Amino acid sequence: MTTVLITDDQPLQRFGFRMLLESQDDMTVLGEASDGSEAVRMAAELHPDVVLMDVRMPGLDGIEATRRITAAGDRTRVLILTTFDLDEYAYAGLRAGASGFLVKDAQPEELLSGIRAVATGDAVVAPSLTRRLLDAYAHRLPTPDLAGGSGTTALDARLTALTDRELEILTVIGKGWTNTEIAARLHLAESTVKTHVGRVLAKTASRDRIQAVILAYDTGLVKPS
Repeated sequence: MTTVLITDDQPLQRFGFRMLLESQDDMTVLGEASDGSEAVRMAAELHPDVVLMDVRMPGLDGIEATRRITAAGDRTRVLILTTFDLDEYAYAGLRAGASGFLVKDAQPEELLSGIRAVATGDAVVAPSLTRRLLDAYAHRLPTPDLAGGSGTTALDARLTALTDRELEILTVIGKGWTNTEIAARLHLAESTVKTHVGRVLAKTASRDRIQAVILAYDTGLVKPS
């Protein structure tokens, strides 16, 4: 059973999401939050598997709420819902720790499959799409201090645990290569690639592949096009 917290400042929007989710045998809505502050508080209390997070809300917005929820270190994952595809809000949400994003006019099946994917640890956004987001907005928005003051130094230190092969794998993940592409281009078995990717995520404390792409950018392994 996948548990979900719905966050949106529009009551009708929350109602629509709840009706859809409660029609599924494998999903339960634990609650609804009308702003970011309420979402942070309820996520800490209820520990949902997934938080559906709106971006534009009064008070604490969805980006900062996402950052606080993911920084808490709980198992809860965040799925950003945006009004427009490929906008700066999606970019900022991914950098804040979200496991993906969908547009609000997505088909119901897309939303449901997205929630299920995020709940099992997958990223909703394809690696190549994540790279296009970063390429588009890397020069427009300030880079957050992800290390709480030590920035790049701390991030670089996270790379020292990687072997040469794992560093190579992280670099091509940052370039948006899929596992199949990595296997073909580096002449590896796909099962071997999956093992390497898993180790890279574990050693760099990346929640998912999206965060690994962002790490590759932040440490300079990959440069914006």
